Amino acid sequence: MRIISGVYKGKRLYPGRNFKARPTTDFARENLFNVINNYFDFDDLQVLDLFSGTGIITYEFASRGSRSVDSVEANSRHHAYIQKTVRDLKLDKVSAIRADAFRFLKHTPRKYDLIFADPPYDLKDLDQIPFLIFSRDLMNDGGWFILEHGRAYDFSAYPHFRELRKYGSVHFSIFEINPAGGTV
Repeated sequence: MRIISGVYKGKRLYPGRNFKARPTTDFARENLFNVINNYFDFDDLQVLDLFSGTGIITYEFASRGSRSVDSVEANSRHHAYIQKTVRDLKLDKVSAIRADAFRFLKHTPRKYDLIFADPPYDLKDLDQIPFLIFSRDLMNDGGWFILEHGRAYDFSAYPHFRELRKYGSVHFSIFEINPAGGTV
Protein backbone atom coordinates (compact mmCIF):
# COMPACT_ATOMS: atom_id res chain seq x y z
CA MET A 1 0.00 0.00 0.00
CA ARG A 2 1.44 3.38 -0.96
CA ILE A 3 0.51 7.05 -0.76
CA ILE A 4 -0.23 8.23 -4.30
CA SER A 5 0.51 11.97 -4.17
CA GLY A 6 1.49 14.97 -2.10
CA VAL A 7 4.29 15.40 0.43
CA TYR A 8 4.43 11.65 1.13
CA LYS A 9 4.08 10.55 -2.51
CA GLY A 10 5.44 7.02 -2.94
CA LYS A 11 5.63 6.31 0.79
CA ARG A 12 4.90 2.61 1.33
CA LEU A 13 2.95 1.49 4.37
CA TYR A 14 2.80 -2.03 5.77
CA PRO A 15 -0.13 -2.69 8.11
CA GLY A 16 0.72 -6.42 8.32
CA ARG A 17 -0.58 -9.60 6.76
CA ASN A 18 -3.18 -10.28 9.44
CA PHE A 19 -4.80 -6.86 9.07
CA LYS A 20 -8.55 -7.34 8.52
CA ALA A 21 -9.25 -4.10 6.59
CA ARG A 22 -9.72 -3.93 2.82
CA PRO A 23 -7.84 -0.81 1.69
CA THR A 24 -9.07 1.04 -1.38
CA THR A 25 -6.91 -0.08 -4.31
CA ASP A 26 -4.15 2.22 -5.59
CA PHE A 27 -5.86 2.34 -9.00
CA ALA A 28 -9.25 3.36 -7.60
CA ARG A 29 -7.70 5.82 -5.13
CA GLU A 30 -5.59 7.54 -7.78
CA ASN A 31 -8.58 7.98 -10.08
CA LEU A 32 -10.85 9.21 -7.30
CA PHE A 33 -8.30 11.75 -6.09
CA ASN A 34 -7.87 13.02 -9.66
CA VAL A 35 -11.62 13.72 -9.70
CA ILE A 36 -11.52 15.40 -6.26
CA ASN A 37 -8.54 17.51 -7.34
CA ASN A 38 -10.61 18.94 -10.23
CA TYR A 39 -13.25 20.28 -7.83
CA PHE A 40 -11.49 21.14 -4.57
CA ASP A 41 -8.44 22.94 -3.24
CA PHE A 42 -7.04 20.46 -0.72
CA ASP A 43 -5.61 23.26 1.47
CA ASP A 44 -9.14 24.36 2.35
CA LEU A 45 -10.65 20.94 3.04
CA GLN A 46 -11.98 19.75 6.37
CA VAL A 47 -12.26 16.00 5.83
CA LEU A 48 -13.95 13.12 7.64
CA ASP A 49 -12.75 9.59 6.85
CA LEU A 50 -15.24 7.02 8.19
CA PHE A 51 -14.44 3.31 8.56
CA SER A 52 -10.78 4.27 8.11
CA GLY A 53 -9.33 0.75 8.25
CA THR A 54 -5.65 1.17 7.34
CA GLY A 55 -6.07 4.96 7.19
CA ILE A 56 -4.86 5.19 3.58
CA ILE A 57 -7.56 7.71 2.60
CA THR A 58 -6.68 9.81 5.66
CA TYR A 59 -3.00 9.79 4.68
CA GLU A 60 -3.84 10.74 1.08
CA PHE A 61 -5.77 13.83 2.22
CA ALA A 62 -3.11 14.78 4.77
CA SER A 63 -0.30 14.28 2.25
CA ARG A 64 -2.06 16.69 -0.10
CA GLY A 65 -2.27 19.36 2.62
CA SER A 66 -5.89 19.21 3.79
CA ARG A 67 -6.64 21.66 6.59
CA SER A 68 -7.87 18.88 8.91
CA VAL A 69 -8.72 15.19 8.70
CA ASP A 70 -10.77 13.26 11.27
CA SER A 71 -10.09 9.54 10.87
CA VAL A 72 -12.78 7.39 12.52
CA GLU A 73 -12.16 3.68 13.11
CA ALA A 74 -13.85 1.37 15.63
CA ASN A 75 -11.41 -1.56 15.52
CA SER A 76 -8.79 -1.03 18.25
CA ARG A 77 -5.98 -2.69 16.29
CA HIS A 78 -6.69 -0.65 13.17
CA HIS A 79 -7.02 2.53 15.22
CA ALA A 80 -3.66 1.85 16.89
CA TYR A 81 -2.05 1.41 13.45
CA ILE A 82 -3.53 4.72 12.27
CA GLN A 83 -2.30 6.49 15.42
CA LYS A 84 1.20 5.06 14.96
CA THR A 85 1.32 6.08 11.29
CA VAL A 86 0.05 9.58 12.10
CA ARG A 87 2.83 9.92 14.72
CA ASP A 88 5.52 8.44 12.44
CA LEU A 89 4.62 10.75 9.54
CA LYS A 90 4.05 13.72 11.88
CA LEU A 91 0.58 14.37 10.45
CA ASP A 92 -0.37 17.12 12.91
CA LYS A 93 -3.63 17.95 11.11
CA VAL A 94 -5.01 14.41 11.54
CA SER A 95 -7.16 13.34 14.48
CA ALA A 96 -7.37 9.55 14.86
CA ILE A 97 -10.67 8.83 16.61
CA ARG A 98 -11.61 5.41 17.94
CA ALA A 99 -15.38 5.26 17.57
CA ASP A 100 -18.22 3.48 15.86
CA ALA A 101 -18.90 5.46 12.68
CA PHE A 102 -22.69 5.54 13.20
CA ARG A 103 -22.36 6.81 16.77
CA PHE A 104 -19.79 9.37 15.67
CA LEU A 105 -22.14 10.68 12.97
CA LYS A 106 -25.00 10.92 15.46
CA HIS A 107 -22.99 12.99 17.96
CA THR A 108 -20.36 15.06 16.17
CA PRO A 109 -20.97 18.82 16.18
CA ARG A 110 -18.52 19.38 13.29
CA LYS A 111 -19.26 20.10 9.64
CA TYR A 112 -17.05 18.93 6.80
CA ASP A 113 -16.22 19.84 3.23
CA LEU A 114 -15.67 16.23 2.25
CA ILE A 115 -16.77 13.01 3.94
CA PHE A 116 -15.43 9.69 2.73
CA ALA A 117 -16.83 6.37 3.94
CA ASP A 118 -15.46 2.92 3.11
CA PRO A 119 -17.58 0.56 5.19
CA PRO A 120 -17.40 -3.21 4.84
CA TYR A 121 -19.33 -3.97 1.65
CA ASP A 122 -21.58 -6.38 3.57
CA LEU A 123 -22.38 -3.90 6.37
CA LYS A 124 -26.02 -4.32 7.39
CA ASP A 125 -26.95 -0.61 7.38
CA LEU A 126 -24.61 0.61 4.64
CA ASP A 127 -27.50 2.13 2.70
CA GLN A 128 -28.44 4.31 5.70
CA ILE A 129 -25.14 6.20 5.82
CA PRO A 130 -26.15 8.91 3.29
CA PHE A 131 -29.42 9.58 5.15
CA LEU A 132 -27.60 9.92 8.46
CA ILE A 133 -25.04 12.35 7.06
CA PHE A 134 -27.58 14.60 5.36
CA SER A 135 -30.21 14.47 8.12
CA ARG A 136 -27.56 15.60 10.62
CA ASP A 137 -26.46 18.49 8.33
CA LEU A 138 -22.78 17.51 8.62
CA MET A 139 -21.65 19.04 5.33
CA ASN A 140 -20.69 22.55 4.30
CA ASP A 141 -22.30 23.98 1.15
CA GLY A 142 -20.68 22.57 -1.96
CA GLY A 143 -19.34 19.63 0.06
CA TRP A 144 -19.15 16.06 -1.13
CA PHE A 145 -19.92 12.78 0.52
CA ILE A 146 -18.20 9.84 -1.18
CA LEU A 147 -19.35 6.32 -0.35
CA GLU A 148 -17.25 3.37 -1.46
CA HIS A 149 -19.28 0.22 -2.05
CA GLY A 150 -19.61 -2.91 -4.15
CA ARG A 151 -21.73 -3.34 -7.25
CA ALA A 152 -24.76 -4.60 -5.28
CA TYR A 153 -25.77 -1.04 -4.35
CA ASP A 154 -27.38 1.68 -6.43
CA PHE A 155 -27.68 5.10 -4.80
CA SER A 156 -28.73 7.04 -7.91
CA ALA A 157 -32.26 7.70 -6.58
CA TYR A 158 -31.01 9.05 -3.22
CA PRO A 159 -31.27 12.76 -2.42
CA HIS A 160 -28.10 14.73 -3.23
CA PHE A 161 -26.74 11.98 -5.50
CA ARG A 162 -24.30 13.48 -8.01
CA GLU A 163 -22.63 10.60 -9.85
CA LEU A 164 -21.24 7.08 -9.73
CA ARG A 165 -17.60 6.32 -10.52
CA LYS A 166 -16.48 2.74 -11.14
CA TYR A 167 -12.89 1.54 -11.03
CA GLY A 168 -12.82 -2.22 -11.45
CA SER A 169 -14.90 -3.73 -8.65
CA VAL A 170 -14.71 -0.51 -6.61
CA HIS A 171 -17.72 1.81 -6.86
CA PHE A 172 -17.83 5.37 -5.52
CA SER A 173 -21.22 7.05 -5.15
CA ILE A 174 -20.70 10.79 -4.88
CA PHE A 175 -23.27 13.02 -3.23
CA GLU A 176 -23.17 16.82 -3.15
CA ILE A 177 -24.81 19.27 -0.79
CA ASN A 178 -25.97 22.64 -2.13
CA PRO A 179 -23.57 22.92 -5.08
CA ALA A 180 -22.07 26.43 -5.34
CA GLY A 181 -24.41 27.55 -2.57
CA GLY A 182 -27.55 26.56 -4.50
CA THR A 183 -30.03 23.86 -3.64
CA VAL A 184 -30.09 20.27 -4.78
